[in-house]
Amino acid sequence: MTDSDVPTDLFTESGGEIPGTRGAAAFSISRRTPSAIPVLVAVPHAGRHYPGSLLAAMREPERAGLRLEDRHADHLAARIVERTGAGLIVAHAPRAMIDLNRAPSDMDWEMLAEGRPAGHPFVRMGRRARGGLGLVPRRLPGLGEIWKGRMASAELDARISGVHAPYHAAVAAELADLRRRWGAALLIDLHSMPPLVAGRPGKASAEFVVGDRFGSSCAGALCAAGFDYLASCGRRAAHNRPYAGGYALDRHCAPSRGLHGIQLEVCRSTYLDPRLEEVGEDFESIATVLAGLVRRLAEEMTALGQDHRQAAE
Repeated sequence: MTDSDVPTDLFTESGGEIPGTRGAAAFSISRRTPSAIPVLVAVPHAGRHYPGSLLAAMREPERAGLRLEDRHADHLAARIVERTGAGLIVAHAPRAMIDLNRAPSDMDWEMLAEGRPAGHPFVRMGRRARGGLGLVPRRLPGLGEIWKGRMASAELDARISGVHAPYHAAVAAELADLRRRWGAALLIDLHSMPPLVAGRPGKASAEFVVGDRFGSSCAGALCAAGFDYLASCGRRAAHNRPYAGGYALDRHCAPSRGLHGIQLEVCRSTYLDPRLEEVGEDFESIATVLAGLVRRLAEEMTALGQDHRQAAE
């Protein structure tokens, strides 16, 4: 598919509501009708709509917000879908408010003034929540505690019902629509990562990390095609380490039912400025690489969809 092949009838809608605002959308969805390829790109961590009440509750909002954001990953995603026709869902609520790549149970309940809500099933705190990056981030290395005090359980409920629940319901609905049309669907959960430390002296670190939950979230042919494409572009990529994927892949992917997914991490130094804050001079070249990657994966998905339909028959 070339850029000129992408259909022009783009439809965009909003969903959810960010608590503490006057009706600001928690996320937006853009799709083309009919869909051009069986791919949905999701960007859960690039939200930059910070309500005043949230900023007031944070110790160092500018530093913490910047550290938590997948800075301008939504701009990369926009370029990808412009050039490929993939569907797109972008969160506008910031990760500091609620992390859309965490399960509702992956919470440090000591953050709540009331403790774990009565009736909420006990779930042993996960590794991410213990490390300070659960459903609501609590602390960051080198920065410490993010919040000035504890939050009310009603506030957490509002974040889940206004942001988390409708976002994931929308992802599920978009993937279901793609699967009905194509026989299979691919979720690309797009993230950015700080520069990695090279594993061995003299060896450059990976610029991309492709996560597939150690083989459980997608067909092996998809990852193989992705690595083949990135290598052909002269790009360094790693598999599952240090990012194998999270809640989004666990919740939405079931390869045996035609629902595939990968978490794609892009090094911020490849597309941002030296301070890792704003779009850099190599932004367009990285967007071109990513658009080509999505086209390649879409080709594989089309073949997988045909196989799923034949198996169903």
